[in-house]
Amino acid sequence: MKILKVTGHALKYGDDINTDLIIPGKFLTLTDPKEMAKHAMEGLDPNFTKKCEDGIIVAGKNFGCGSSREQAPLALKYAGIKCVIAKSFARIFYRNAVNIGLPVLECEQAFDEIGENDVLEVYLEIGTIRNVSRGTIVRAQPLPKFIIEILEEGGLLNLLKKRIKNE
Repeated sequence: MKILKVTGHALKYGDDINTDLIIPGKFLTLTDPKEMAKHAMEGLDPNFTKKCEDGIIVAGKNFGCGSSREQAPLALKYAGIKCVIAKSFARIFYRNAVNIGLPVLECEQAFDEIGENDVLEVYLEIGTIRNVSRGTIVRAQPLPKFIIEILEEGGLLNLLKKRIKNE
């Protein structure tokens, strides 16, 4: 069995990070995800785009609350974020992230046990987060098979295109 693994360094943010903080409304007119990515989290962390390549966001509760804008997870993905781990997610953000191929994991303990810039290995199918920097492991909610399929194809549209092509 192949295990989907994501590796990167931790970027920590607190509770209630809303979609307006992830991608401010004034940038919603941009249609190129690479251009959107240049403005990801800029109101919250002006240095975000300088440090987010191969980053894994580790956040508190209710990550992605606010509007239902799909641009929020898209901006994070194109900025270089490999995964988002949070105590909890706004439901629409969670689903939008999966749909565009950005892995998201719920883990109550991660925020308290992972430090800024810790190197992480995240095993999505089994819900294991290995903190290489500290030599510890935390357990997250494993992702179901159908979500793993979507992520392996880089998003829902890619999976659907593949299925149609193979019919």
